[in-house]
Amino acid sequence: MTNLDVLIVGGGPIGIACALEAKKKNLNYVVVEKGPLVNSLYHYPTNMTFFSTSEKLEIDNIPFISKNPKPTKEEALEYYRRIATSNQLKINLFEKVNQIKKEKGFFEVQTNKATYQAKKVVIATGFYDIPNYMNIPGEDLAKVFHYYNNPHYFSRQDVVVVGASNSSVDAALEVFRKGGNVTMVIRGKGIGERVKYWVKPDIENRIKEGSIKAYFQTKLTKITENEVTILLPDGETKTLKNDFVLALTGYRPNFKFLKNIGIKLSEDDNCIPSYNPQTMETNVKGVYLAGVICGGMETHKWFIENSRIHAKQIMEHISFQNC
Repeated sequence: MTNLDVLIVGGGPIGIACALEAKKKNLNYVVVEKGPLVNSLYHYPTNMTFFSTSEKLEIDNIPFISKNPKPTKEEALEYYRRIATSNQLKINLFEKVNQIKKEKGFFEVQTNKATYQAKKVVIATGFYDIPNYMNIPGEDLAKVFHYYNNPHYFSRQDVVVVGASNSSVDAALEVFRKGGNVTMVIRGKGIGERVKYWVKPDIENRIKEGSIKAYFQTKLTKITENEVTILLPDGETKTLKNDFVLALTGYRPNFKFLKNIGIKLSEDDNCIPSYNPQTMETNVKGVYLAGVICGGMETHKWFIENSRIHAKQIMEHISFQNC
């Protein structure tokens, strides 16, 4: 069994930031990541461009140099990989945490590969692993995608894109420009207010000119092999010819994982975890939260640029307690 001062769950940008701070404090640490390094970023769409500029994605004041002010996914992968490698950070990849339980003042962390004993645990797992399912007939068909990667796959196909967020809008525009016949099904009255400001006019103009069809205040109610059914604002239903559905309806943290550790969640729909904003320690003494997971279902509240500070807060608190 490996004995640690702190075990960090999640090898994304904030997990890496926590590792850097732990190393500075001479803490015995390890990062456990269930997939590749910066797993969530790796699964972002191929052509994704960040909303933030490169300097706002920097961690530990290490310069992030990109070709344009707003870096691409590939540039971000290169940046975080180089940080992890050049700093020789202790990160175990493709190792999934199965259980965390407190035993005699320590945390026993069981993974698919090893068992660790740690004084402290940091949860920096993000929110990208579990889609918000629509729970409608046909959602489990192979033609339905909750993650989007490359538009080429959907060229010359009838594609329904569900939602009006950044991911939905990017997918709709890319698939359209690769020759796909795109229809957007949107619950609200318009394109989302948080859509990137340089993209919003593009999608609105494509809808206005009819290049992309959009049904507003409309819900997808059924999916079959060759069609989808939508519910229109007037209560009528309409059937559309369809080859693929991109159900980009957002994602949620693994709340079951947090509950199993003993972390309390707010009783409203936001499911915000209980933690001290000064130290980031949860109601479970010795367990800390870092990054977007702190916002529960409010996944737009925390992101890389405003949660980098969590790493320093956490490691300073842990270091102080070790004195």
